Amino acid sequence: MRAFLAILALATVASALLDTADQVPLDVQRPLTYPGFSLDLSERRLVQLEGQEPVWMTELDKINLRAQGIQFFDVTETPFLGASAPLRAVIKSSFPSPNATDLVKPVLKKLSTDGPVRNLKEFTSFRTRYYRSNTGRQSQQWLLARLSEITKEFAPQSLQDVISIQEFSHPWGQNSIILRINGSSATDDGIVIIGAHQDSANMWPFLPAPGADDDGSGTVTILESYRALISSNFRPIRPVEFHWYAAEEGGLLGSAAVAQAYEARSANVYAMSQFDMTAWVKKGTREEVGIITDYVNSELTEFNKQLVEQYLEIPYVETECGYACSDHASWGKAGYPSIFTIESTFENSNKFIHSTRDTYDISDEFSFSHMLQFSKLAVAFAIELAGWTKD
Repeated sequence: MRAFLAILALATVASALLDTADQVPLDVQRPLTYPGFSLDLSERRLVQLEGQEPVWMTELDKINLRAQGIQFFDVTETPFLGASAPLRAVIKSSFPSPNATDLVKPVLKKLSTDGPVRNLKEFTSFRTRYYRSNTGRQSQQWLLARLSEITKEFAPQSLQDVISIQEFSHPWGQNSIILRINGSSATDDGIVIIGAHQDSANMWPFLPAPGADDDGSGTVTILESYRALISSNFRPIRPVEFHWYAAEEGGLLGSAAVAQAYEARSANVYAMSQFDMTAWVKKGTREEVGIITDYVNSELTEFNKQLVEQYLEIPYVETECGYACSDHASWGKAGYPSIFTIESTFENSNKFIHSTRDTYDISDEFSFSHMLQFSKLAVAFAIELAGWTKD
């Protein structure tokens, strides 16, 4: 009976995949395993859907949900995330209008597409960055080394002394990365977080997943923002952290673990901004920045709109992405102010994600110059909210 149910479940997944033929090539046979993977399709996981209590299901059930477009938290390792959120809910978020133009604009001039092009070519060269694969671990180690290289090359020695780069360990092998620039204030410890997810996934996880847009684009976008900031000798008043999360595609696993740890130690997170898919400009549409308006902090979202108007050459458009659609949701669940910015409206976003065709050369709709607009946004977010201690 168990074997029959497994076959039935696989048939359900296959049917769902056929309904999303633009994402998954139909001529590819789907293996049940692959060398270098530690994924057991029958492993039981605790999963939370929108408006429901967590329920136990298998990894194969999770794949089935993803194939149907249903988003979720996998809370197996993070059952206490959000335990103290009601205490934060009574505190009204407040953010100033952008007023640091003289500090932001010189840094924007240091941004370039050269680094993102080089970094994304390397980052998408791994067969997959799936969090339960050897290449997912290897890609994370490459990113960790690249961060160290960029820090040593572009940050003055005195700035390097206040920068730390650490792995946040996870049981599945691919770790999240937390890079911190300490703030100069002795009294204001509010952390400004800029995030992206480093993993990729095919709709059927054993297949290749270059993940150029999802979320290689966000990964190298904020990496370029970091490079420009440190090359400008950025000395924040509040601490600034850049996060590259593992296992977003598995149900926000990496960000949930990080957010739960911050919540457990009562960390003061001032603001969090997620960059997930920043490269796509659909043919026949206006180039614009998609600002997510559901499941986000409304005050921080309004501030984000002001940043777009102040510092970017393209307009924003409001859009929605639903429950648990990216890593900002983990911080929101913990009660911290969080937002999400995407490449376009959700409807006009890249339809090649979660397939072998999510590559940077699939179409001229994939735009490094569009990505640069998001690097500008991340720079402005960091400086406007963290401040700058000038010598």
